[in-house]
Amino acid sequence: MKNIDKLDKLDIDLINQLIVDSSISIPVLSKKTGVNTSVLYSRINRLVHNNIIEKFTISLNRTKLGFSVKAFVGINIEAKFKDNIYNQLINVYEIMSVSQITGRFDAILTIYVKNLQDLHTVINEKLNKINGITNTEIFIELQNYQNDRLH
Repeated sequence: MKNIDKLDKLDIDLINQLIVDSSISIPVLSKKTGVNTSVLYSRINRLVHNNIIEKFTISLNRTKLGFSVKAFVGINIEAKFKDNIYNQLINVYEIMSVSQITGRFDAILTIYVKNLQDLHTVINEKLNKINGITNTEIFIELQNYQNDRLH
């Protein structure tokens, strides 16, 4: 089982429940779904075994941790420096992800900082000093509307 076409309604319901709360106990999940606990254990184990579920994790409220600014930074790079640039970027503390993309940028960075001054510092003292980054454009997140459920 490697694709969504082989998932049934119960698999999708389990995945959606676990997306909302990956720490939910099997007995509570059983009450919510009306499915026997042994069936749920078996289904979840199968989803993990088949790498549909890769890990159970937490979701941080970064604002409560003091990181109130989330920014996306589009960057353009010189191709000959690509590997070196990506290796440097993933080691910048404030950068949560680096995604190679299509379009007018070569990559989009997701950055969390405490305030706009910190963002300015990351851009000017860290990103702009990486050899081979030729352009940056900053997009500050104002509001996030998210839908993580499996359709």
